[in-house]
Amino acid sequence: MDGIIPEQPRSKCLGADCENDAGSLQCPTCLKLDMHDSYFCSQECFKRNWNEHKTLHKKAQDKAQNATGFHNPFPKFPFTGSVRPVYPLSARRAVPKSIAHPDWAVTGIPRGEERLHRTRIEILDAKGQEAMRKVCRLAREVLDIAAAEIRPGVTTDYIDEVCHRACIERDSYPSPLNYNHFPKSLCTSPNEIVCHGIPDQRVLLDGDILNLDVSIYHGGYHADLNETYYVGDRALADPDSVRVIETTRECLDEAIKLVKPGTPIRDFGAVIEKHARSRGCRVVPTWGGHGINTEFHPPPWIPHYAKNKAVGVCRPGMAFTIEPILTLGKTREVEWPDKWTNATADGKRTAQFEHTLLVTETGVEVLTARKEDSPGGPVPMPPAPTNG
Repeated sequence: MDGIIPEQPRSKCLGADCENDAGSLQCPTCLKLDMHDSYFCSQECFKRNWNEHKTLHKKAQDKAQNATGFHNPFPKFPFTGSVRPVYPLSARRAVPKSIAHPDWAVTGIPRGEERLHRTRIEILDAKGQEAMRKVCRLAREVLDIAAAEIRPGVTTDYIDEVCHRACIERDSYPSPLNYNHFPKSLCTSPNEIVCHGIPDQRVLLDGDILNLDVSIYHGGYHADLNETYYVGDRALADPDSVRVIETTRECLDEAIKLVKPGTPIRDFGAVIEKHARSRGCRVVPTWGGHGINTEFHPPPWIPHYAKNKAVGVCRPGMAFTIEPILTLGKTREVEWPDKWTNATADGKRTAQFEHTLLVTETGVEVLTARKEDSPGGPVPMPPAPTNG
């Protein structure tokens, strides 16, 4: 195992049914959790016992959380994977009155969206397009600032605090805050969480993957983007995590290539699903892209699966998102009791990527495009497994 830290040898190896004396190799995750007695005889023995050994990390976390007053608010809920909510949630973060608020900021209800015609798609004039460019540039800055804080040992609540502060510094309202009563300023979705994870006191672990979904409101317009990131070296070394993240990234890129005047909206799902299946991944069909402008989620609806019946074609001046979610397993979801967090029913990992796009006269402008120094970014796809 890369990164095993040499220490003084102990008596017996912790490997199940291993009779060897312990060597000087200790689990680095245990050390981060202040557990100092996890010695193994060799790297091979450690790897062989990893699935059983990592349960000790979860027990140590639970013990630490209980000691500090943190707790799982839904102890009887049948969680499908390793992620658990860790409460209490921090207090709702304030937005200065000097910053323009969307209509749900006080009531929690997006009345403007409720009044929209389901198929009437807004075409932005030059002023609106320029406003979208500005808000999307600011949103990219906010996401990059938040993503730079991802590392083992930090909480998703801390990342929410960083995101919220970055929004305020840019005279922007974090669009998710109180949207249909969502309690935080961004969505943080680790591992098997499909989307809409609520930032809380859970500590990120080496080996997690994490989606950050950032949306902001500035100058009367909304921007929306998200990316999935690797937490620590162990995540980068996990072929399945790399496969689902990089395939999802590529699916978004393939769909964006189709965006130009005249392209039917239904076409995006076909190319996304085809590429996903070529890598052994599946598209989660529940969630799709959407229009975006002075409203957060106006028409059109953008399905990410093949053989959909979406109506409409791309026209210059349309702004919308494409944001596929892929999973390594089955596509069925389970909603947590918080009424927001969605997890895969089989506990398998998921990834999502999203851009806000503007259809131009000749093609597409990716308004939330990554910058050269943006955190994260693609990594090499692991080699396909060989039979035999």
